[in-house]
Amino acid sequence: MERVSGKIDQEQYLVRLGEAVRTRRKALELSQEALADHAGIDRSHMGKIERGERNITFLNILRIAKAIQCKPSELLADAGL
Repeated sequence: MERVSGKIDQEQYLVRLGEAVRTRRKALELSQEALADHAGIDRSHMGKIERGERNITFLNILRIAKAIQCKPSELLADAGL
């Protein structure tokens, strides 16, 4: 099992997850604001998640996955995690 260590590695994981969220959101033709509203997350926070600037909580992963109509495991797989 790969060990998560060092700030650079962690940032790469967050960027990949954010890219997966953005890709799914765009495929559903949702604005960032609409996704944030559906997920119950502030729009500016959603933007930071998509850019990989926030260490997203598990609960927010669940909320986002539900809002973009996928399982959390599918979202993580899309991110290569």
